[in-house]
Amino acid sequence: MAGAAAPKPGARIGARQETLAGYALVAVPMLFFLVLNIGTFFYAAYISVWKWNIRTGPVEFVGLRNFERILTDPVFQSAVKNTIYYTVIWVPLTMAVGLFLAVVVNQKIRGQTAFRAAFYFPAIASSAAITMLWIFLVSPYGLFNEVRGALGLNPLFQFFGYGPNENWIGDYRAAMNTVIVLNAWTTSGTFMLFYLASLQAISHEVYEAAAIDGADAWQAFWRITFPLLRPGHFFVATVGVIGGLQVFDQAFIAGSPNGDPANALMTIVLYLYNTLFIQINPGYAAAVGIVLFVIIFTATLIQRQLFGRTPGW
Repeated sequence: MAGAAAPKPGARIGARQETLAGYALVAVPMLFFLVLNIGTFFYAAYISVWKWNIRTGPVEFVGLRNFERILTDPVFQSAVKNTIYYTVIWVPLTMAVGLFLAVVVNQKIRGQTAFRAAFYFPAIASSAAITMLWIFLVSPYGLFNEVRGALGLNPLFQFFGYGPNENWIGDYRAAMNTVIVLNAWTTSGTFMLFYLASLQAISHEVYEAAAIDGADAWQAFWRITFPLLRPGHFFVATVGVIGGLQVFDQAFIAGSPNGDPANALMTIVLYLYNTLFIQINPGYAAAVGIVLFVIIFTATLIQRQLFGRTPGW
C-alpha cells in the first residue's frame, strides 16, 4: 500500500500563517489583561508602601504602616465583619433560590421561556434604580410596612422589636439584612442560569434508571441531581463569594459613603472608596485593595478545598 502523500510546502506555510494570525489576535486581549489586571495589582502593591500624592506621586516611604493602620482601624474591622456577614448569609440564600428556580424552569411546563425571562429580568435591570425603588418600598410608610399591617403581622414584628413604621434601611439592626434580601432577589436569576446549564448537562438516562428503581422526585433530586451539580455548586459559590466580598453599589446608595446607619452598611469596597475619593489617600486605599485581594484569594482556595477536585475542573 502506498504511503500517504506528504503535505505540500504551500499548505504548511498557509497553516503556519493561520497559526500566527490566531496568536496575534489573542495577543491583544492578553496584553490588556496583563496590563489592566496583573500590572495594576503590582502597581497597587507599590503604591501601598508609600504616602502617595495624586499629583506628585510618592511623597514618603511608609513601608507597612498603611497595613498596620488597616488592621487597627475600628471602621475597617466593622467593614470586614459586615462584608463577611453579608457573604455568609447572601451566598447560600441566593444559591438555594437560584437552584430552586432552575429546577422549576427546567421542567417541561407551558411558558417556560417566559418564566426564565421573568426570573432573570432583575439581574439585567439597573442596580441603582432597583436599590432606589427598594428604599421606597421598605421606608417607614412604604409598601412593605403597609402590607404587613394589612395582614395583621405587626404584633409578630413588634415581638422582635420592629415597630409598625419601621425604617428598614435606616435601622442599623436591619439595614444589612434588608440589602441581603434585595440582592438575593436581583441575583438569583443569574445563579438560575448557571444552575440551568448544569442541569441540562445531566443525562436523562440517569433519571430513567432511578425511576425504574422506584426513586421518587425528592430522592432523584437529593441522590442524583444535587451530587451531579457539584461543578455547578463550585462555580456558583466561587462567583457568589467573590461578588459578595465586593459588594458596593447597594451599600453606597442606601448608606452613603459613610456606610450609615452607624457603619451598618460599611463594606470593604465602600471603605476603599471612602478612603480614596473622600479622604484622598491613594496609598492607604491601595493597601486596602491588597488586603481585599488576599481575602478573596484565600476564600477561593478554601472553597476549592471544600468542594474537592472534581473531574474536568
